This record gives sequence, C-alpha cells and structure tokens, in this order.
Amino acid sequence: MAVPKQHRSKSRQGQRRMHIFLKRAHTAACPKCGKAVLGHTVCENCGTYRGKEAIDVMAKLTKKERKAKEREMAAQEKTEGKPRELSPEELSRAS
Repeated sequence: MAVPKQHRSKSRQGQRRMHIFLKRAHTAACPKCGKAVLGHTVCENCGTYRGKEAIDVMAKLTKKERKAKEREMAAQEKTEGKPRELSPEELSRAS
C-alpha cells in the first residue's frame, strides 16, 4: 500500500491547487441588440450571427410574447438612430 513519505502541509497543497478554478466565459456585446453573447455563436435574443439573421426568434414565441418582443425591438431601433438627450446635470458635467 502506498504511503506518503512526508506530510504535505495545507499551504503546499493550496499552492498546488492555486491554478485549479473555473474561468469566466469571455462574452461580447451583440452588435444588433447589445446583449452579452459568447464568441462565434448565434445571439439567442435577436437570432443574428455576423450581421445576418441565422434563426427566426419570433417563430418560437407565443402571440403575447411576440408582440412584446416586437415592441421592444421597435423601441430599440428608435433609440439607435438618434443621440441620447442629456439632462441639465449631465450637460454641466460634460462641459
């Protein structure tokens, strides 16, 4: 039966295990909707990949969910076109 020759301290054990941990997934913002997406994958929110529609997200939704999603996308397209209006406090900070 194998028996360790020396006692391995908790410090030495911790030093060995120092690099064993989960790494955070690297995500990027979707260019169309702005949600976090893993690299080289289709955005589950809007269904686009590299600027083209890869899957039809609306087909999977119920009628009620589809209307809410259409309203959300329309509101987002409106805000993309024009610059955001600044409040008087933000204007004074920007100067």
